[in-house]
Amino acid sequence: METFKNPILPGFYPDPSICRVGDDYYLVTSTFEYFPGVPIFHSKDLVHWNQLGHVLDRSSQLNLDETPCSCGIYAPTLRYHEGIFYMITTFVVTRTGERKNFYVTATDPEGPWSDPYWLQSAPGIDPSLFFDDDGKCYYTGNRVPAGGEQYPKQREIWLQELDLDKQELVGEKIVLWDGAVKQAIAPEGPHIYKVEGKYYLLIAEGGTSFTHSVTISRSKSIKGPYEPSMTNPILTHRHLGKGYPISNVGHGDIVQTQYGEWWMVCLGSRPYGGDFRNLGRETFLVPFTWEDGWPVINPGKGMIELEMPKPKLKERKWSLSPACDHFDKEKLSHIWNFVRTPRGDYWSLKERPGFLRLKLKPETIMEPSNASFIGRRQQHKNFVVRTLMEFTPLEEWESAGVILLQSSQYQLRLECRLQNNNKVVQLIRRSDGREETLQEHPLNVSKIFIKIEAVGQQYSFYYGEKSEEWNTFIENVDGSILSTDIAGGFVGTYIGMYASSNGQTSDHYVDFDWFEYVGDPYEQ
Repeated sequence: METFKNPILPGFYPDPSICRVGDDYYLVTSTFEYFPGVPIFHSKDLVHWNQLGHVLDRSSQLNLDETPCSCGIYAPTLRYHEGIFYMITTFVVTRTGERKNFYVTATDPEGPWSDPYWLQSAPGIDPSLFFDDDGKCYYTGNRVPAGGEQYPKQREIWLQELDLDKQELVGEKIVLWDGAVKQAIAPEGPHIYKVEGKYYLLIAEGGTSFTHSVTISRSKSIKGPYEPSMTNPILTHRHLGKGYPISNVGHGDIVQTQYGEWWMVCLGSRPYGGDFRNLGRETFLVPFTWEDGWPVINPGKGMIELEMPKPKLKERKWSLSPACDHFDKEKLSHIWNFVRTPRGDYWSLKERPGFLRLKLKPETIMEPSNASFIGRRQQHKNFVVRTLMEFTPLEEWESAGVILLQSSQYQLRLECRLQNNNKVVQLIRRSDGREETLQEHPLNVSKIFIKIEAVGQQYSFYYGEKSEEWNTFIENVDGSILSTDIAGGFVGTYIGMYASSNGQTSDHYVDFDWFEYVGDPYEQ
Protein backbone atom coordinates (compact mmCIF):
# COMPACT_ATOMS: atom_id res chain seq x y z
CA MET A 1 0.00 0.00 0.00
CA GLU A 2 1.38 3.39 -0.99
CA THR A 3 1.59 5.92 1.80
CA PHE A 4 2.25 9.61 2.35
CA LYS A 5 3.85 11.47 5.24
CA ASN A 6 2.21 14.10 7.41
CA PRO A 7 2.30 17.04 7.62
CA ILE A 8 1.63 17.77 3.95
CA LEU A 9 2.76 21.38 4.55
CA PRO A 10 5.46 21.36 7.25
CA GLY A 11 6.22 24.49 9.21
CA PHE A 12 4.05 27.51 9.95
CA TYR A 13 1.02 26.83 7.71
CA PRO A 14 -2.00 26.95 10.04
CA ASP A 15 -5.78 27.10 9.52
CA PRO A 16 -5.87 25.35 6.12
CA SER A 17 -8.84 25.74 3.81
CA ILE A 18 -9.30 23.66 0.67
CA CYS A 19 -11.48 23.50 -2.42
CA ARG A 20 -11.61 21.35 -5.56
CA VAL A 21 -12.18 22.55 -9.11
CA GLY A 22 -12.46 19.55 -11.41
CA ASP A 23 -9.26 17.55 -10.96
CA ASP A 24 -7.41 20.39 -9.25
CA TYR A 25 -7.14 21.15 -5.54
CA TYR A 26 -6.31 24.52 -4.03
CA LEU A 27 -5.38 25.35 -0.44
CA VAL A 28 -4.69 28.50 1.59
CA THR A 29 -3.41 29.14 5.13
CA SER A 30 -3.10 31.96 7.67
CA THR A 31 -0.15 34.38 7.70
CA PHE A 32 -0.77 36.79 10.63
CA GLU A 33 1.76 39.70 10.50
CA TYR A 34 3.76 38.37 7.55
CA PHE A 35 3.63 39.73 3.99
CA PRO A 36 2.65 38.73 1.34
CA GLY A 37 -0.46 37.29 2.95
CA VAL A 38 -2.25 33.97 2.45
CA PRO A 39 -0.10 31.57 0.41
CA ILE A 40 -2.09 29.62 -2.16
CA PHE A 41 -1.11 26.09 -3.18
CA HIS A 42 -2.14 23.76 -6.00
CA SER A 43 -2.24 19.95 -5.99
CA LYS A 44 -3.43 17.09 -8.14
CA ASP A 45 -3.14 14.35 -5.53
CA LEU A 46 -3.72 16.09 -2.14
CA VAL A 47 -0.22 15.08 -1.03
CA HIS A 48 2.18 17.10 -3.18
CA TRP A 49 1.59 20.86 -3.21
CA ASN A 50 3.04 23.60 -5.38
CA GLN A 51 2.83 27.21 -4.22
CA LEU A 52 1.27 29.43 -6.89
CA GLY A 53 1.91 32.65 -5.01
CA HIS A 54 0.02 34.68 -2.42
CA VAL A 55 -3.55 35.95 -2.47
CA LEU A 56 -2.69 39.24 -0.73
CA ASP A 57 0.47 40.42 -2.47
CA ARG A 58 -0.11 44.19 -2.79
CA SER A 59 -0.10 46.91 -0.17
CA SER A 60 -3.54 48.00 -1.42
CA GLN A 61 -4.85 44.61 -0.26
CA LEU A 62 -2.97 44.30 3.01
CA ASN A 63 -1.79 47.10 5.29
CA LEU A 64 0.03 45.53 8.21
CA ASP A 65 1.62 48.73 9.51
CA GLU A 66 2.24 48.47 13.28
CA THR A 67 0.33 45.19 13.46
CA PRO A 68 1.37 43.41 16.69
CA CYS A 69 2.90 39.96 16.54
CA SER A 70 0.36 37.17 16.00
CA CYS A 71 -2.26 39.64 14.76
CA GLY A 72 -3.12 40.41 11.15
CA ILE A 73 -4.56 37.75 8.84
CA TYR A 74 -6.50 34.95 10.56
CA ALA A 75 -8.10 31.78 9.17
CA PRO A 76 -8.80 32.32 5.46
CA THR A 77 -11.47 30.27 3.69
CA LEU A 78 -11.11 29.43 0.00
CA ARG A 79 -14.15 28.67 -2.16
CA TYR A 80 -14.98 28.44 -5.89
CA HIS A 81 -18.31 29.21 -7.52
CA GLU A 82 -19.27 29.64 -11.17
CA GLY A 83 -15.80 30.51 -12.44
CA ILE A 84 -14.73 32.72 -9.54
CA PHE A 85 -12.44 31.98 -6.60
CA TYR A 86 -13.32 33.61 -3.28
CA MET A 87 -10.95 34.04 -0.34
CA ILE A 88 -12.52 35.44 2.81
CA THR A 89 -10.65 36.17 6.02
CA THR A 90 -10.31 38.31 9.14
CA PHE A 91 -7.88 41.13 9.72
CA VAL A 92 -7.25 41.24 13.48
CA VAL A 93 -6.07 44.74 14.34
CA THR A 94 -4.96 43.87 17.88
CA ARG A 95 -5.44 40.82 20.08
CA THR A 96 -8.20 42.55 22.03
CA GLY A 97 -9.30 45.18 19.51
CA GLU A 98 -11.17 45.39 16.25
CA ARG A 99 -11.73 42.52 13.85
CA LYS A 100 -12.34 43.38 10.19
CA ASN A 101 -13.72 40.79 7.80
CA PHE A 102 -13.27 40.99 4.03
CA TYR A 103 -13.08 38.92 0.89
CA VAL A 104 -11.22 39.08 -2.42
CA THR A 105 -11.92 37.37 -5.75
CA ALA A 106 -10.04 36.07 -8.77
CA THR A 107 -10.78 34.10 -11.92
CA ASP A 108 -7.30 32.58 -11.82
CA PRO A 109 -5.93 31.26 -8.49
CA GLU A 110 -2.49 32.61 -9.45
CA GLY A 111 -4.05 36.06 -9.50
CA PRO A 112 -4.39 38.87 -9.76
CA TRP A 113 -6.81 38.94 -6.86
CA SER A 114 -9.09 41.91 -6.31
CA ASP A 115 -8.69 44.56 -3.67
CA PRO A 116 -10.69 43.75 -0.51
CA TYR A 117 -14.44 43.99 -0.22
CA TRP A 118 -14.81 45.01 3.43
CA LEU A 119 -17.96 43.76 5.13
CA GLN A 120 -19.77 46.01 7.56
CA SER A 121 -21.56 44.65 10.63
CA ALA A 122 -19.60 41.40 10.49
CA PRO A 123 -18.37 40.80 14.05
CA GLY A 124 -16.04 38.04 15.14
CA ILE A 125 -13.43 36.04 13.27
CA ASP A 126 -13.00 33.06 10.93
CA PRO A 127 -15.52 33.87 8.18
CA SER A 128 -16.53 31.26 5.63
CA LEU A 129 -18.73 31.25 2.53
CA PHE A 130 -21.31 28.70 1.40
CA PHE A 131 -23.04 28.71 -1.99
CA ASP A 132 -26.42 26.99 -1.86
CA ASP A 133 -28.23 25.23 -4.69
CA ASP A 134 -30.58 28.19 -5.18
CA GLY A 135 -27.66 30.51 -5.96
CA LYS A 136 -27.65 32.29 -2.61
CA CYS A 137 -24.36 32.90 -0.83
CA TYR A 138 -24.14 32.73 2.94
CA TYR A 139 -21.55 34.10 5.35
CA THR A 140 -20.84 32.32 8.58
CA GLY A 141 -18.43 33.22 11.36
CA ASN A 142 -18.16 33.35 15.12
CA ARG A 143 -18.93 36.19 17.53
CA VAL A 144 -19.41 37.04 21.19
CA PRO A 145 -23.08 36.34 22.04
CA ALA A 146 -25.37 39.36 21.84
CA GLY A 147 -25.91 39.22 25.60
CA GLY A 148 -22.19 39.18 26.31
CA GLU A 149 -19.88 36.47 27.59
CA GLN A 150 -21.24 34.33 30.41
CA TYR A 151 -17.86 32.58 30.70
CA PRO A 152 -14.38 33.14 29.17
CA LYS A 153 -14.11 32.69 25.38
CA GLN A 154 -17.81 32.05 24.97
CA ARG A 155 -18.68 32.37 21.28
CA GLU A 156 -21.51 31.43 18.96
CA ILE A 157 -21.61 30.58 15.25
CA TRP A 158 -23.82 32.88 13.21
CA LEU A 159 -25.12 33.06 9.63
CA GLN A 160 -26.21 35.81 7.26
CA GLU A 161 -26.84 36.06 3.54
CA LEU A 162 -24.18 37.82 1.46
CA ASP A 163 -25.26 39.85 -1.58
CA LEU A 164 -22.33 39.42 -3.95
CA ASP A 165 -23.56 42.10 -6.34
CA LYS A 166 -23.64 44.72 -3.59
CA GLN A 167 -20.73 43.18 -1.62
CA GLU A 168 -22.71 43.45 1.61
CA LEU A 169 -24.46 41.31 4.18
CA VAL A 170 -28.27 41.38 3.93
CA GLY A 171 -31.16 40.06 5.97
CA GLU A 172 -31.12 38.91 9.57
CA LYS A 173 -28.26 37.37 11.49
CA ILE A 174 -29.13 33.87 12.68
CA VAL A 175 -27.37 32.03 15.50
CA LEU A 176 -26.67 28.45 14.46
CA TRP A 177 -24.69 26.76 17.23
CA ASP A 178 -22.49 27.37 20.25
CA GLY A 179 -20.48 24.15 20.17
CA ALA A 180 -20.75 20.50 21.10
CA VAL A 181 -19.56 20.80 24.69
CA LYS A 182 -21.49 22.62 27.40
CA GLN A 183 -19.78 25.97 27.87
CA ALA A 184 -17.60 25.24 24.85
CA ILE A 185 -14.41 27.28 24.65
CA ALA A 186 -13.87 29.35 21.50
CA PRO A 187 -16.20 27.77 18.92
CA GLU A 188 -14.67 29.07 15.66
CA GLY A 189 -13.55 28.17 12.15
CA PRO A 190 -17.08 27.31 10.88
CA HIS A 191 -17.67 25.77 7.47
CA ILE A 192 -21.01 24.71 5.99
CA TYR A 193 -21.38 21.87 3.46
CA LYS A 194 -24.37 20.23 1.83
CA VAL A 195 -24.17 16.44 1.65
CA GLU A 196 -27.08 14.30 0.43
CA GLY A 197 -29.59 17.06 1.08
CA LYS A 198 -28.44 17.93 4.61
CA TYR A 199 -26.46 20.91 5.82
CA TYR A 200 -23.39 20.15 7.90
CA LEU A 201 -21.70 22.71 10.12
CA LEU A 202 -18.08 21.85 10.90
CA ILE A 203 -16.30 23.94 13.55
CA ALA A 204 -13.25 24.02 15.81
CA GLU A 205 -13.59 24.35 19.57
CA GLY A 206 -11.60 23.84 22.74
CA GLY A 207 -9.02 26.54 22.06
CA THR A 208 -6.01 26.29 19.75
CA SER A 209 -3.63 24.44 22.09
CA PHE A 210 -3.66 20.92 23.53
CA THR A 211 -7.47 20.66 23.83
CA HIS A 212 -8.18 21.76 20.24
CA SER A 213 -10.79 19.69 18.39
CA VAL A 214 -13.15 19.41 15.42
CA THR A 215 -16.88 19.03 16.01
CA ILE A 216 -19.90 18.81 13.70
CA SER A 217 -23.66 19.29 13.62
CA ARG A 218 -26.31 19.01 10.89
CA SER A 219 -29.70 20.35 9.87
CA LYS A 220 -32.38 19.96 7.20
CA SER A 221 -32.35 23.74 6.78
CA ILE A 222 -29.35 26.01 6.44
CA LYS A 223 -30.84 28.21 9.12
CA GLY A 224 -31.16 25.35 11.59
CA PRO A 225 -31.87 24.02 14.09
CA TYR A 226 -28.58 22.11 14.08
CA GLU A 227 -28.27 18.69 15.70
CA PRO A 228 -24.80 17.84 17.07
CA SER A 229 -23.25 14.45 16.39
CA MET A 230 -23.25 12.06 19.32
CA THR A 231 -19.67 11.17 18.36
CA ASN A 232 -18.28 14.68 18.90
CA PRO A 233 -15.51 15.61 18.85
CA ILE A 234 -15.03 13.83 15.55
CA LEU A 235 -11.32 14.66 15.69
CA THR A 236 -9.04 15.56 18.58
CA HIS A 237 -5.73 14.35 20.02
CA ARG A 238 -6.21 15.62 23.54
CA HIS A 239 -7.08 12.12 24.78
CA LEU A 240 -3.80 10.71 23.40
CA GLY A 241 -1.63 12.51 25.93
CA LYS A 242 1.35 14.77 25.39
CA GLY A 243 3.60 11.94 24.29
CA TYR A 244 1.81 11.49 20.96
CA PRO A 245 3.88 13.08 18.14
CA ILE A 246 1.01 15.18 16.73
CA SER A 247 -0.72 17.62 19.05
CA ASN A 248 -3.47 20.28 19.13
CA VAL A 249 -5.25 19.15 15.96
CA GLY A 250 -8.26 21.13 14.86
CA HIS A 251 -9.60 23.78 12.49
CA GLY A 252 -10.57 21.41 9.68
CA ASP A 253 -11.96 21.78 6.17
CA ILE A 254 -13.17 18.91 4.01
CA VAL A 255 -13.18 17.99 0.34
CA GLN A 256 -14.51 15.12 -1.77
CA THR A 257 -12.33 13.83 -4.58
CA GLN A 258 -13.59 13.31 -8.11
CA TYR A 259 -13.63 9.58 -7.30
CA GLY A 260 -15.79 9.90 -4.20
CA GLU A 261 -13.22 9.76 -1.38
CA TRP A 262 -13.50 12.24 1.48
CA TRP A 263 -10.51 13.97 3.06
CA MET A 264 -9.97 16.56 5.75
CA VAL A 265 -7.17 19.09 6.04
CA CYS A 266 -6.56 20.52 9.48
CA LEU A 267 -3.88 22.11 11.60
CA GLY A 268 -1.70 20.37 14.14
CA SER A 269 1.74 20.62 15.68
CA ARG A 270 4.74 18.33 16.17
CA PRO A 271 6.22 19.14 19.60
CA TYR A 272 9.86 18.15 20.04
CA GLY A 273 12.61 18.45 22.61
CA GLY A 274 9.91 18.52 25.23
CA ASP A 275 6.52 20.15 24.82
CA PHE A 276 7.82 22.83 22.44
CA ARG A 277 6.42 23.83 19.06
CA ASN A 278 9.09 25.82 17.21
CA LEU A 279 7.53 24.85 13.87
CA GLY A 280 4.20 26.39 14.77
CA ARG A 281 0.95 24.90 13.55
CA GLU A 282 1.24 22.85 10.37
CA THR A 283 -1.16 21.43 7.76
CA PHE A 284 -2.13 17.76 8.01
CA LEU A 285 -4.27 15.47 5.85
CA VAL A 286 -6.55 12.67 7.09
CA PRO A 287 -9.23 10.51 5.38
CA PHE A 288 -12.76 9.95 6.59
CA THR A 289 -15.89 8.06 5.65
CA TRP A 290 -19.59 8.56 6.37
CA GLU A 291 -21.53 6.29 8.71
CA ASP A 292 -25.19 6.91 9.55
CA GLY A 293 -24.87 10.41 8.13
CA TRP A 294 -21.82 11.42 10.18
CA PRO A 295 -18.08 11.59 9.43
CA VAL A 296 -15.76 8.93 10.87
CA ILE A 297 -12.18 10.17 10.81
CA ASN A 298 -9.53 7.57 9.88
CA PRO A 299 -11.89 4.64 10.59
CA GLY A 300 -10.66 2.21 13.22
CA LYS A 301 -8.13 4.68 14.59
CA GLY A 302 -9.80 8.09 14.84
CA MET A 303 -6.59 10.10 14.73
CA ILE A 304 -4.01 11.57 12.39
CA GLU A 305 -0.87 9.53 11.80
CA LEU A 306 2.55 10.58 10.58
CA GLU A 307 2.29 8.04 7.75
CA MET A 308 -1.02 7.13 6.13
CA PRO A 309 -2.38 5.48 2.95
CA LYS A 310 -2.42 7.81 -0.02
CA PRO A 311 -5.57 9.12 -1.65
CA LYS A 312 -6.69 7.15 -4.70
CA LEU A 313 -5.52 9.86 -7.03
CA LYS A 314 -2.82 9.77 -9.70
CA GLU A 315 0.40 10.95 -8.14
CA ARG A 316 1.61 14.34 -9.32
CA LYS A 317 4.92 15.58 -7.96
CA TRP A 318 6.25 19.07 -8.57
CA SER A 319 9.76 20.25 -9.21
CA LEU A 320 11.53 20.80 -5.91
CA SER A 321 12.68 24.30 -5.11
CA PRO A 322 16.48 24.48 -4.91
CA ALA A 323 17.89 24.33 -1.42
CA CYS A 324 20.09 27.33 -2.18
CA ASP A 325 18.73 30.66 -3.41
CA HIS A 326 21.45 32.48 -5.36
CA PHE A 327 19.30 35.60 -5.72
CA ASP A 328 19.78 35.58 -9.48
CA LYS A 329 16.10 35.92 -10.42
CA GLU A 330 14.15 39.13 -11.02
CA LYS A 331 11.75 38.38 -8.18
CA LEU A 332 12.04 36.80 -4.77
CA SER A 333 10.95 33.19 -4.47
CA HIS A 334 7.54 32.52 -2.90
CA ILE A 335 9.25 31.08 0.19
CA TRP A 336 10.40 34.53 1.30
CA ASN A 337 8.32 36.85 3.45
CA PHE A 338 8.59 40.31 4.94
CA VAL A 339 7.44 41.12 8.44
CA ARG A 340 4.52 43.50 7.91
CA THR A 341 3.85 45.37 4.69
CA PRO A 342 7.17 46.47 3.15
CA ARG A 343 7.54 50.25 3.21
CA GLY A 344 10.33 52.02 1.39
CA ASP A 345 12.88 50.90 -1.16
CA TYR A 346 15.00 48.93 1.30
CA TRP A 347 15.77 45.73 -0.59
CA SER A 348 16.96 44.96 -4.10
CA LEU A 349 17.91 42.08 -6.39
CA LYS A 350 19.06 44.52 -9.08
CA GLU A 351 21.47 46.97 -7.45
CA ARG A 352 24.07 44.22 -7.32
CA PRO A 353 22.98 41.39 -9.62
CA GLY A 354 23.29 37.98 -8.01
CA PHE A 355 22.97 39.38 -4.49
CA LEU A 356 20.15 40.31 -2.17
CA ARG A 357 20.83 43.80 -0.88
CA LEU A 358 19.20 44.90 2.36
CA LYS A 359 19.43 48.56 3.28
CA LEU A 360 19.64 49.52 6.92
CA LYS A 361 16.42 51.03 8.26
CA PRO A 362 15.93 52.79 11.60
CA GLU A 363 13.23 50.25 12.45
CA THR A 364 14.25 47.14 14.40
CA ILE A 365 12.95 43.61 14.62
CA MET A 366 12.37 44.20 18.34
CA GLU A 367 9.28 46.36 17.72
CA PRO A 368 6.03 46.01 15.72
CA SER A 369 7.47 47.69 12.64
CA ASN A 370 8.46 46.85 9.09
CA ALA A 371 12.11 46.11 9.79
CA SER A 372 14.65 45.39 7.07
CA PHE A 373 14.05 41.63 7.21
CA ILE A 374 13.44 38.89 4.66
CA GLY A 375 12.86 35.40 6.01
CA ARG A 376 11.48 31.94 5.44
CA ARG A 377 9.79 29.38 7.68
CA GLN A 378 11.64 26.81 9.72
CA GLN A 379 10.09 23.60 8.39
CA HIS A 380 12.17 20.88 10.05
CA LYS A 381 13.24 19.93 13.55
CA ASN A 382 16.73 19.29 12.18
CA PHE A 383 18.15 21.63 9.55
CA VAL A 384 21.22 23.47 8.33
CA VAL A 385 21.25 27.09 7.14
CA ARG A 386 24.23 28.65 5.40
CA THR A 387 24.80 32.05 3.84
CA LEU A 388 27.54 34.42 2.71
CA MET A 389 27.19 37.99 3.95
CA GLU A 390 29.21 41.08 3.02
CA PHE A 391 28.98 43.89 5.55
CA THR A 392 31.31 46.48 7.06
CA PRO A 393 29.56 48.53 9.73
CA LEU A 394 30.51 52.20 9.68
CA GLU A 395 28.84 53.28 12.91
CA GLU A 396 28.23 51.54 16.22
CA TRP A 397 24.48 51.63 15.75
CA GLU A 398 24.63 49.66 12.47
CA SER A 399 24.07 45.89 12.54
CA ALA A 400 23.29 43.08 10.11
CA GLY A 401 23.15 39.31 10.19
CA VAL A 402 20.93 36.25 10.41
CA ILE A 403 18.01 35.91 12.79
CA LEU A 404 15.86 33.11 14.16
CA LEU A 405 12.61 34.95 14.76
CA GLN A 406 9.61 33.90 16.79
CA SER A 407 8.38 37.38 17.69
CA SER A 408 9.65 40.84 18.54
CA GLN A 409 10.27 39.62 22.10
CA TYR A 410 11.71 36.15 21.41
CA GLN A 411 14.57 35.63 18.97
CA LEU A 412 18.19 34.65 18.40
CA ARG A 413 20.29 37.11 16.34
CA LEU A 414 23.75 36.41 14.94
CA GLU A 415 24.85 39.88 13.84
CA CYS A 416 27.89 41.91 12.92
CA ARG A 417 28.42 45.37 14.36
CA LEU A 418 31.05 47.78 15.71
CA GLN A 419 32.00 47.76 19.35
CA ASN A 420 34.64 50.22 20.57
CA ASN A 421 35.49 50.80 16.88
CA ASN A 422 36.20 47.10 16.39
CA LYS A 423 34.10 44.84 14.20
CA VAL A 424 32.58 41.93 16.11
CA VAL A 425 30.10 39.15 15.51
CA GLN A 426 27.65 38.51 18.35
CA LEU A 427 24.95 36.02 19.19
CA ILE A 428 22.16 37.80 21.03
CA ARG A 429 19.33 36.00 22.75
CA ARG A 430 16.17 38.03 23.26
CA SER A 431 13.73 36.41 25.67
CA ASP A 432 10.65 38.16 27.03
CA GLY A 433 12.12 41.41 25.74
CA ARG A 434 15.38 41.03 27.69
CA GLU A 435 18.62 40.71 25.73
CA GLU A 436 21.76 38.77 26.54
CA THR A 437 24.93 38.40 24.47
CA LEU A 438 25.73 34.69 24.53
CA GLN A 439 28.95 34.89 22.55
CA GLU A 440 31.14 37.50 20.88
CA HIS A 441 34.16 37.27 18.61
CA PRO A 442 36.30 39.85 16.78
CA LEU A 443 36.00 39.90 13.00
CA ASN A 444 38.48 41.45 10.60
CA VAL A 445 36.91 40.73 7.22
CA SER A 446 33.99 42.16 5.26
CA LYS A 447 32.84 38.77 3.98
CA ILE A 448 31.58 36.25 6.53
CA PHE A 449 30.21 32.77 5.98
CA ILE A 450 27.50 31.88 8.49
CA LYS A 451 26.11 28.46 9.35
CA ILE A 452 23.36 27.46 11.76
CA GLU A 453 22.73 23.80 12.55
CA ALA A 454 19.70 22.67 14.52
CA VAL A 455 19.36 19.21 16.03
CA GLY A 456 16.09 19.29 17.87
CA GLN A 457 16.16 22.14 20.37
CA GLN A 458 19.94 22.49 20.16
CA TYR A 459 20.96 25.29 17.80
CA SER A 460 24.66 25.65 16.95
CA PHE A 461 26.32 28.60 15.24
CA TYR A 462 29.45 28.69 13.09
CA TYR A 463 31.28 31.30 11.04
CA GLY A 464 34.13 31.36 8.57
CA GLU A 465 36.25 33.66 6.45
CA LYS A 466 36.52 31.08 3.67
CA SER A 467 34.03 28.65 2.16
CA GLU A 468 33.60 25.46 4.20
CA GLU A 469 36.27 26.46 6.71
CA TRP A 470 34.07 26.74 9.75
CA ASN A 471 34.96 28.06 13.16
CA THR A 472 32.74 27.13 16.08
CA PHE A 473 31.05 30.22 17.41
CA ILE A 474 28.76 28.62 20.00
CA GLU A 475 27.10 25.22 20.14
CA ASN A 476 23.97 23.71 21.64
CA VAL A 477 22.06 26.90 22.40
CA ASP A 478 18.61 26.08 23.77
CA GLY A 479 16.09 26.97 21.05
CA SER A 480 12.93 26.44 23.08
CA ILE A 481 12.41 30.22 23.37
CA LEU A 482 11.47 30.00 19.67
CA SER A 483 8.40 27.93 20.51
CA THR A 484 4.91 29.30 21.00
CA ASP A 485 4.84 27.38 24.28
CA ILE A 486 7.28 29.92 25.73
CA ALA A 487 6.79 32.93 23.47
CA GLY A 488 3.00 32.68 23.16
CA GLY A 489 1.20 33.72 20.00
CA PHE A 490 0.22 31.72 16.93
CA VAL A 491 3.14 31.74 14.50
CA GLY A 492 6.12 29.47 13.86
CA THR A 493 9.81 30.28 13.73
CA TYR A 494 11.23 32.21 10.78
CA ILE A 495 14.87 32.20 9.67
CA GLY A 496 16.05 35.22 7.77
CA MET A 497 18.37 38.04 6.88
CA TYR A 498 18.21 41.25 8.85
CA ALA A 499 19.73 44.73 8.98
CA SER A 500 19.10 47.83 11.08
CA SER A 501 20.51 51.24 11.90
CA ASN A 502 18.72 50.96 15.27
CA GLY A 503 16.87 54.25 15.35
CA GLN A 504 19.43 56.25 13.36
CA THR A 505 19.44 57.34 9.75
CA SER A 506 21.83 55.41 7.52
CA ASP A 507 22.56 55.01 3.80
CA HIS A 508 24.45 51.79 4.43
CA TYR A 509 23.50 48.27 3.30
CA VAL A 510 24.41 44.60 3.56
CA ASP A 511 24.70 42.12 0.67
CA PHE A 512 23.84 38.42 0.83
CA ASP A 513 25.35 36.35 -1.98
CA TRP A 514 23.19 33.27 -1.38
CA PHE A 515 21.11 31.61 1.29
CA GLU A 516 20.76 27.84 1.73
CA TYR A 517 18.26 25.91 3.85
CA VAL A 518 18.51 22.11 4.03
CA GLY A 519 16.07 20.18 6.19
CA ASP A 520 16.26 16.54 7.27
CA PRO A 521 14.11 14.72 4.67
CA TYR A 522 13.66 11.65 6.89
CA GLU A 523 12.44 13.23 10.10
CA GLN A 524 8.87 12.93 11.34
